[in-house]
Amino acid sequence: MLSAIVLTAGYASRAKVNKITLKIDGLTVIERILLMLKPYCESIVVVTGHYHDEISEIMKYHPSVTVVKNERYDLGMFSSVQAGVRLMKNDFILIPGDYPLIEPTTIVAITKGTCNANGIASGKINSDIVVPTYNGRKGHPIVIKQRLIQPLLEEDIGSNLKVFRDRYEVAYIPVEDEGILLDIDTIDDYHHILRKAERGSIH
Repeated sequence: MLSAIVLTAGYASRAKVNKITLKIDGLTVIERILLMLKPYCESIVVVTGHYHDEISEIMKYHPSVTVVKNERYDLGMFSSVQAGVRLMKNDFILIPGDYPLIEPTTIVAITKGTCNANGIASGKINSDIVVPTYNGRKGHPIVIKQRLIQPLLEEDIGSNLKVFRDRYEVAYIPVEDEGILLDIDTIDDYHHILRKAERGSIH
C-alpha cells in the first residue's frame, strides 16, 4: 500500500499569502489534495515549516494525517522532502501542497502503469521513480519506490529532486490531466486555477 508526503513548508514568498489555505469550491488547497490522496494511501504525512501553526489548525479536522514540522525549512525544499521521507516505510507519492486540481485517475496511472478513460488501470511499473506527463511536460505528483528511501536520506540536504531523480531509472506516464502542471506560485495563478475549477475545464 502507498503512503504520501505533501510538502507545505515554504514561505510562499511570490504569493505573499499562505497559498495552502486558499479556498477552491469551499475547500482549502491542502484539503483538496488530501481528499484526492486518501482513497489510495494508507498514510499521509504533511510537512510544514513557515506556516506550521495555520496548517496544523486545518489538520485538526484530518486526524488520520500525520503533521511533521521541518525545523530546517529555510534550507530549501529538499530538506522538507527528507523530513517526510524519514517517516516512510514503503513506496510513496510525493506532491507539493499547491497542486489542487490533480485528478484521481492520475494517481491510478502513476501507481499502476496506465489508465483508460474509465479510470481502469493496467500494467506494472518497475522503475525507481514515476513521473506523470501532460502534452510532453513533466508534472506532479511523483511516485518514489521504497528502495530509494535510504538514498534520499543520505543525499546532501542542499541537493534537489531533479539532481536526485536523474541518477535513477524514471518512468514517464502520459496522463490526460492538466492539473499535474497547475500549481499556485502567485495570486494570479490562484485566480487562473479558480476559473478552471469553475468551468470544469481542467483537461
